[in-house]
Amino acid sequence: MQLMLLGLPGAGKGTQAERITSDYGVPHISTGDMFRKAIAAGTDLGNEVKAYLDSGRLVPDELTIRVVRDRLEQPDAQEGFLLDGFPRTLPQAEALDETLAAMGRRLDCVLYIHVPQEVLLARLTGRRICKSCGATYHVVFQPPAVAGVCDKCHGELYQRSDDTEEAVATRLEQYAQTAPLVDYYRDRGLLRQVDGQRSIDDVYADIRGILSDIRA
Repeated sequence: MQLMLLGLPGAGKGTQAERITSDYGVPHISTGDMFRKAIAAGTDLGNEVKAYLDSGRLVPDELTIRVVRDRLEQPDAQEGFLLDGFPRTLPQAEALDETLAAMGRRLDCVLYIHVPQEVLLARLTGRRICKSCGATYHVVFQPPAVAGVCDKCHGELYQRSDDTEEAVATRLEQYAQTAPLVDYYRDRGLLRQVDGQRSIDDVYADIRGILSDIRA
């Protein structure tokens, strides 16, 4: 299956993506993760996008499209994929359409996890990440057993620079500009909306039902 996850930061796309890739055997293609790995590795691309991520601004289209196109051409994505964090603008969506058409491929479904912005602000500012293993926690909704310490590897937890209240507010404001994507994919009969305010299991149950219908 060739899928896309759509939703504002903090809607739970990453959590649901882990379950989808595990159950359906498609690679999770997250532009955010790819960018952060590039930053950690000190690559030219990483240095180029670091300033954008640190301030909560969107990475320019030409950089994002280049990264995604290269990733879709890799062997493990030939039988399917799950896009997460791309596209974020109509030009990116159109570029993706052109890229997939040139490859003789198309999207099967766009899963839109909807959560109100005020709920997302509370979710994101409380998020903490393990410096060692990358595990994710939340100071309210999913706290570690010991404050500031990872349950899995006992590494130090930290707040990402783009999860501060100021940066999150900027991110949500800019990501709200992606709202036309909902109409773009709904008009093409690809959009399936899921209520992201419920439990992780309930959200995934809806997603499984949608994917079962697609495969039927």
